[in-house]
Amino acid sequence: YAYYVGARKARKVGKGKGRKGGKKMTDKKKVESFEDLEVWKEGCDLAVLVYKLVQEGKISRDYGLKDQMTRAAVSIPSNVAEGKERETIPELTRYLYIAKGSAGELRTHLYIAFRVGYMDEQTYENVKGKAKKMSGKLGSFIRSLKNL
Repeated sequence: YAYYVGARKARKVGKGKGRKGGKKMTDKKKVESFEDLEVWKEGCDLAVLVYKLVQEGKISRDYGLKDQMTRAAVSIPSNVAEGKERETIPELTRYLYIAKGSAGELRTHLYIAFRVGYMDEQTYENVKGKAKKMSGKLGSFIRSLKNL
């Protein structure tokens, strides 16, 4: 099965199954691999941002928190990829929940790093906002898969 995603909806399409109303198929993007998923791409972008963040300032010397932050950030796109590679909707959904949990974990680490003075408020709000947006997108994707 392939998934067609667009307008925050996912739809399973198999052999012999046609489109039943809604937007034209040309308005949707066929997802054949995890690299086609926007949540995976944005998760990778978030992980790169976190890696860059922890390489500078006081946080770069706090190896424990730095390690936890990078692990949580990398876990987001990694779990999206692993779930997609398992090729079933229940497995993908399961791994999307894990990725969503990692996004929450990252927000917690960011909060602690901000509170101990490792980053300024603007940086904290920016990265936290991206992590929160990622949680929302993962939640929307999960809900759309449940409606298949």
